[in-house]
Amino acid sequence: MTRTTRQDPKRTHGARARAHTAGARTHPAGAKAFAPEYQGALGALSVNSSLTDVLAQGTTQLRAAEEAGEPKEAARCGLAVAEAHRRLGNVTAADRAWKASYRAARSARDAAAMAWAMWSGGTLARQRGALPLAYRLLERAADLGERGDDVLARGYSLAGLAETGRIQGDYEAVGALHDQLLTEARSRGEVRHTVWALEGIAQMHRNTGSYDRALELFEEAARTAAAGDDRRGRAWALRGIADVVSVRDEDTERALALLAEAEADCRRMHLSSALAYNHKMRGNVLYRAARYAEARDTYRQALGEFTAMDEQRGTALSRLGLTKSLARLGRPRSATRAELADLRDTFTRIGLHHARAMVERATTELGTGPLPDATDAPATAPSHP
Repeated sequence: MTRTTRQDPKRTHGARARAHTAGARTHPAGAKAFAPEYQGALGALSVNSSLTDVLAQGTTQLRAAEEAGEPKEAARCGLAVAEAHRRLGNVTAADRAWKASYRAARSARDAAAMAWAMWSGGTLARQRGALPLAYRLLERAADLGERGDDVLARGYSLAGLAETGRIQGDYEAVGALHDQLLTEARSRGEVRHTVWALEGIAQMHRNTGSYDRALELFEEAARTAAAGDDRRGRAWALRGIADVVSVRDEDTERALALLAEAEADCRRMHLSSALAYNHKMRGNVLYRAARYAEARDTYRQALGEFTAMDEQRGTALSRLGLTKSLARLGRPRSATRAELADLRDTFTRIGLHHARAMVERATTELGTGPLPDATDAPATAPSHP
């Protein structure tokens, strides 16, 4: 298997990932979730604010900061604009916005603001499937966060490294880092980051067959998110619960009901990426229930959503689900084999090792026979700012 060349986040940061206390925003037990990427004039925005509202307010405040010649404020408002664009699926605008935020922060000599901009850029790179670039930007963001004494910027950047390794399937490399970041988030009362870490650890358990433990963690994440009023985190947790009850309990109707509940929050907050992943999971649930025509239509919907936002991982995963559904509905075996071969090469290029293994399992499940030899196309990545 060809693996993406990268730094090992556990080796690079695990030994020095302890949080600095200076500048940290601490919250007592029972605290509500907050969004640290909403800063400066946008600091009062809620983690549950509609992304269209965030984008509108952020754009207005960014223009005001630029006109006033305040690069530090422009960097912080630009971060919110970048994140709103990214989560709405406007990847080209998000790419411009995080780079502009970084340049403004650099001109203000604000290392912490530079770290947040790099974090946004690294997260966007992962979303677009440019994993080597994601590692580089997130590594740099973590170092800038340490230099700027911003514990949250550093923590979020380390979390980004951990998540990038996790979606590749490198659980041994990032499992301990997930555990460490969970401990730190709990110690500071950070609801949103606690929920993220619980969901990441749960996903690793789910993918390695520890369904009972995965369900416990997803349910804890859902409870924590609900108590902290983190609707985005709860929507992702409900998706995880739906996945486990579908695969472990074969409870299709409960899984679909959970996904419908999560979808309602995604729509209220205009969470385009989360909504597309919700639909992709709905396709998974329907496929497991042998409702192949419904699964086909749902995967097609998710595929269109992911394609529109240039989300390569979601696009490829939706293609895999669609390919399997079409095969079950009578698609010629030769066409299925060709599509699976292309998907295998796509997952290899992106560096999604766990997903590549899913393709290999699909060849057995669908009886396509061996796939043609793999091609090792080099990964492409957007440029640095």
